[in-house]
Amino acid sequence: MTALFRTVMKSAVLALLFFTFAGVAQAQQQNFTSEPLTIESAAGKSHDFVAELALNNAQREQGLMFRKSMPLENGMLFDFGQERDVAMWMRNTLIPLDMLFIARDGRITHIHENAVPHSEAIISSRGAVKFVLELNGGTAKRYGIKPGDMVRSAQIGNRK
Repeated sequence: MTALFRTVMKSAVLALLFFTFAGVAQAQQQNFTSEPLTIESAAGKSHDFVAELALNNAQREQGLMFRKSMPLENGMLFDFGQERDVAMWMRNTLIPLDMLFIARDGRITHIHENAVPHSEAIISSRGAVKFVLELNGGTAKRYGIKPGDMVRSAQIGNRK
């Protein structure tokens, strides 16, 4: 075999592997339903969002990974089914995120602002929570969202 032929064959095999794995990854992509969600501040201000719902293990594992952008007033609400300590990370997440850790009643207990894309550092809920809301990085600061504020949605079960 000539060197050129080997190079062409190697490229073809690599391309085949790439498209095969890309197809597998695409087939495993989860679909998410969405619902309106409101954050009520202690100061009486309300901020409306549309939240995709991560309700099962596969959806929670995928989360917002590989997304290049997210509309400013969108987010993802992770429902863990029961209150527990939660640990998150940013592996394969391309956009900075604010993570709002939320108790069963919808009260924000902790906020981790501007989680760094691709970081594998563990982000702790710092106590038992039932939900985590991920918003674009900087959203909590922009709207003055703080621990103690209330998140309301049908999924949380406290929609007014």
